[in-house]
Amino acid sequence: MRPVLRMIALLLTALALTACGFHLRGQAGMPFDKLYLDAANPGTPFIAELRRNLEANRVKLVNTAEEADVVLNIVFEIPEKQILTLGGSGRVNEFQLRYRVSLRAYDLKLQDWISAEEIVMRRDYFHDDTQILAKEAEEALLYQSMRSDMVQQIVRRLSRAKPQPQ
Repeated sequence: MRPVLRMIALLLTALALTACGFHLRGQAGMPFDKLYLDAANPGTPFIAELRRNLEANRVKLVNTAEEADVVLNIVFEIPEKQILTLGGSGRVNEFQLRYRVSLRAYDLKLQDWISAEEIVMRRDYFHDDTQILAKEAEEALLYQSMRSDMVQQIVRRLSRAKPQPQ
């Protein structure tokens, strides 16, 4: 009897979650089929991750802009590091990491799908001179996390993009 009750409970939970609009994050579903990725520096880990994400969302990446429905132009991607606070002895206590990406998406008629914009992500972290290796690893992980978040944000923006009136 208990397995039956458990099954009913699972079905009711699934029904309640579906009724409220909840669904697992899956593929974004793009409003175009083919995309040309135009990047100032195509060999970066950011561009590689963006390519993988676009392909996972069933976007065909083409070799020329003429073949594409939409051109995604990554003007630049810049990781930055800025000192936030100094201790009494003049040593750095806290840094702010920034990850900036400038982009624009347009079609062959040069009609914007995503107007030129810059997206900036920030992460603060405490620095400790006695744990240099650990802090370098933490910094690398923070940059990797920001890069992944940035890719997801761009994919979401592309999934909602449409030609903008001129």
